[in-house]
Amino acid sequence: MGADGVSLGGYQFEQRHGKSRVRVARVWKDASGHHYFVEWSVNISLLSDCLAAYTRGDNSDLVATDTMKNTVYVKAKECGDQVSAEDFAILLANHFTSFYKQVTAAIVNIVEKPWERVVIDGELHKHGFKLGSEKHTTEVIVHKSGSLQVTSGIEGLSVLKTTQSGFEGFIRDKYTALPETRERMLATEVSASWRYPYDSLSGIPSKPHYFNERYLDIKRSLMETFFGSPKEGVYSPSVQSTLLQMARNVLNSFPDVASIKLKMPNIHFLPVNLSSKNNQIVKFNDDVYMPTDEPHGSIEASLSRIHSKM
Repeated sequence: MGADGVSLGGYQFEQRHGKSRVRVARVWKDASGHHYFVEWSVNISLLSDCLAAYTRGDNSDLVATDTMKNTVYVKAKECGDQVSAEDFAILLANHFTSFYKQVTAAIVNIVEKPWERVVIDGELHKHGFKLGSEKHTTEVIVHKSGSLQVTSGIEGLSVLKTTQSGFEGFIRDKYTALPETRERMLATEVSASWRYPYDSLSGIPSKPHYFNERYLDIKRSLMETFFGSPKEGVYSPSVQSTLLQMARNVLNSFPDVASIKLKMPNIHFLPVNLSSKNNQIVKFNDDVYMPTDEPHGSIEASLSRIHSKM
């Protein structure tokens, strides 16, 4: 079925089917005894020519969703060498579009849990891992023609700085109560997604660990831009200004990123001043805050190279 669907009894009909939240963990072991571990949640969605299943109850052109689930485990087993979430998503999507004549396109989304190798007495443990916070995500779309789209990202990257942030000069009217400041805490939970420029399976770099390394590179760039240097930091006049600088630095640093989208909610830490009728109990001095995330500011934007589509 094409992207535009089909005409059905005077209606426009579109459909897809798949398997969601297929959880799989994979361990690889090298010759030195080091173990490498990933845990993925895999979502598969197939666009296919299976109209008869809807109109006549004829399932002969359907790929069973249980088969999709089993395919995840089989393909994970077949990956003898360590692969990234992107590599695995590409492998799965390419399998579904090439193995089944009915499938015209496959969309595979993977969320990787942030398991990190632990350090004991200053040494990386060979087989010990702890769960971190932010998650590595990817979406791969493969068409039967071989055309490809790869988008990767980060979810839940929580960052905070206790100074070097302000907010001034915004519109003031009769509903405005927020005071202007050049000294505030800045906290956000970054969600980032970036698209790679590769439009065919043959264009994917053959460099080992390419996608994992680029993920770490981009995460490092986002954090370095947000925080600035370890001693001086960098001033943020607004979340909007910092967001754009983060996006710009990624595109300037990595030619193999075609576009990036950032969501950065302004998670508030409200200054605490307590007073009674007779005296002030607590006077705020950039030291005591009330954390709150409801409601919070919502800021998002995307930055693309000219002629690039996000």
